[in-house]
Amino acid sequence: MKRLVLLAAAAAVLSGCSNAGERSEKSVAAGAGAERFTVHRLLIDDLRPTPALAVSRDEADARARISGVLVKLNVKEGDYVRKGQVLAVVRDERLGLQTSAYDAGAAAAEAEALRARADLARTQDLYDHGVYAKARLEQVQAAAKAAEGQWKAAKAERAASAELAAEGAVLAPADGVVLRAPVPAGSVVMPGQSILTLTAGPRVVRLQLPEAQAGALKLGQVVALRGDDHTVVDEGMVRQIYPGLASGAATVDLNAPKVAADGFVGKRLEALAPVGRRLAMVVPARFIVSRYGVDYVRAVSKTGQVGEVVVQTAPAADGVEILSGLADGDVLAGPVANGPGAAK
Repeated sequence: MKRLVLLAAAAAVLSGCSNAGERSEKSVAAGAGAERFTVHRLLIDDLRPTPALAVSRDEADARARISGVLVKLNVKEGDYVRKGQVLAVVRDERLGLQTSAYDAGAAAAEAEALRARADLARTQDLYDHGVYAKARLEQVQAAAKAAEGQWKAAKAERAASAELAAEGAVLAPADGVVLRAPVPAGSVVMPGQSILTLTAGPRVVRLQLPEAQAGALKLGQVVALRGDDHTVVDEGMVRQIYPGLASGAATVDLNAPKVAADGFVGKRLEALAPVGRRLAMVVPARFIVSRYGVDYVRAVSKTGQVGEVVVQTAPAADGVEILSGLADGDVLAGPVANGPGAAK
């Protein structure tokens, strides 16, 4: 009876060893069948998040040319306007009265000029028949010329007054979109006061970098742009690096087609500006497994066993940067779908 118990126990141990061997072989096979990646420290661009703003490259102010009351505002913020379009009307009632006075003066000067012409015609006829002396004719000719001059001056004054009143029309200085219209209709305005502000150039993304970091940028270089959720929304190409510095910072303009197309001026972004190069370990994002806010990788040991290792990561241009948890030369296995290490 004792001998039978020992044989049963031995059979159970052998059976357990056989099952363990099968599980080990399955684990190794799963690791061997996955994609492999060897981690190395490589030189990458050192990207610094920098606040950026979508702006219009140039802005133009539509200003009042005369003082008066803003009686009409023809556009609102967001409207597209053409160069020379009448955006608003400023009216000064005194200019109308002044023009009326010049009208009356011009009419009086015209009547005087017509009388002088008639007087000259009569004097010329009498002189031709020997009634008047030449001195009398010259006196009448001078009076006629003076009357003609006064008439021309009165007409010029009247035209100048009418032109001044016409300058109450506020014209668009360029093609663009109305950005700001801070002055409501009915307001009293002064000459030179800005009535509306327009975009007068292409939309760009503008950022400011410290002088030393701006020196690392080159014209035509591509810079990634991120939105509020830290996802890349566009790639901007360096269009211009302004030579003037303000408080030790340089201004840089980027061409960003997607940002420009959305139509918003003043949109806040984050630019990943390259300011140099440094050593870092970067792995493809598909090798990172995230569970409950913790990042893992499937590391392959020297014996071929696959195990999960917790890593600290950061976004990188070409994948995910490993900040800690791995060493140079470590080998990673890709996640196995529906198996250990699959993304959840």
